[in-house]
Amino acid sequence: MGKTTTTRYDVAEHLRTPEEMAAYLEACMEEANGDASFIAKALGDIARAKGMAQVARDAGLSRESLYKALSGERSPGFDTILKVIGALGLKLHAEAGSPS
Repeated sequence: MGKTTTTRYDVAEHLRTPEEMAAYLEACMEEANGDASFIAKALGDIARAKGMAQVARDAGLSRESLYKALSGERSPGFDTILKVIGALGLKLHAEAGSPS
């Protein structure tokens, strides 16, 4: 039997359209359970799919600070999240739900 070779799965390789990016972020927001760093990591995946350098320019941030903010290792400030979401061409929206 031959040797099986595996590669690391990278979701950014599969986020090709704005609709796929929005659906991915929506799914991550539903699964995050209040974990802001999880959302930051999801935004990082989308930013990598779109091109980190371009997203950083559009958000008015350095590429290095964008990588750090969206690494999932910390929770970036809400102002950074809003800048990144705008640079990605996405919109946040709210809907009524039951309180936790």
